[in-house]
Amino acid sequence: MTAVSVENGLKSSARATRRARMLRSLLPALSLALVLIAIAWLNPRAISYFGFSLMLSLAIPIALATIAQMFVIAGNELDLSIGTFVGFVGCVTATWLKDAPLLGVVILLGSIGVYALLGALIHLRNLPSIVVTLGMSFVWQGMAILILPKPGGKAPDWLLALMAFKPPFIPFPIIAALLIAAVVHFGLMRTSYGVILRGSGGNSAALKRAGWSLLRTKIALFALTGLFGVLSGMALIGITTSADANIGNGYTLLSIAGVILGGGEFVGGRVSPIGAVIGALTLALAASPLLTFMHIPPDWQVAANGAILIIVLAARVLISRRER
Repeated sequence: MTAVSVENGLKSSARATRRARMLRSLLPALSLALVLIAIAWLNPRAISYFGFSLMLSLAIPIALATIAQMFVIAGNELDLSIGTFVGFVGCVTATWLKDAPLLGVVILLGSIGVYALLGALIHLRNLPSIVVTLGMSFVWQGMAILILPKPGGKAPDWLLALMAFKPPFIPFPIIAALLIAAVVHFGLMRTSYGVILRGSGGNSAALKRAGWSLLRTKIALFALTGLFGVLSGMALIGITTSADANIGNGYTLLSIAGVILGGGEFVGGRVSPIGAVIGALTLALAASPLLTFMHIPPDWQVAANGAILIIVLAARVLISRRER
């Protein structure tokens, strides 16, 4: 009888653990659903093709910047320069990429190479990524100002046409978000090299004993961060049509919040590409449409965003404690 009771208790505990894990994995989607329900309740007309196209107009660059930050966090690092890097890419896109396409492409590829070198420097010298990327944020900002001292420039025509694409039935931002999530999820979560990249943050010692180079994985992660940062900056200029050296400054905190809101963690290589994109969409909807519909003044919207993030993280902590 005692053995049966113990067995039943173990089975009950296992079921509770599975439920807690499932709830934690669904938390980003639940957060997005709650934001959509609130928007539908406050302004039903916003739930339409035109409404989603307008509300999610900036979701694509935010999602790409969040994915860029996710690759760094997957390696137990943090990038405090992604926002100014997006601004730098925007200035290059609106000037050299339009007027001298070959030179613009070379500069953008070179900036990805700089990111890869940063990964190598951080690993070889065992430097804190927060300090290195914080210093680089001033470098990217200064270069952006040198390229475009005042707001101006113009996005290339092909980029304008791409970002203005209007497919039938489903708004383009939603299609782009689904595509970004699917591609990155397959590459990072379903391929053998994706396992290695995540392993560099989850268990670097075991990865090293298996014969894999931690230097190469760090370079790959930072290069991918640079690649998606370039895509984010280009997408942002394709939407805004012109550039400003400060246009991406807010993306640093948004990208970190999107990764954490999507289920990622600062240590252990625990990230979720799909969750990160969902977190970016949630922030894009909560940053302006939801808070505007709630008649919250713009000065308070940043604080409201922080409150939303704290509530979601508190819920995740409670679920994690239940799981343990």
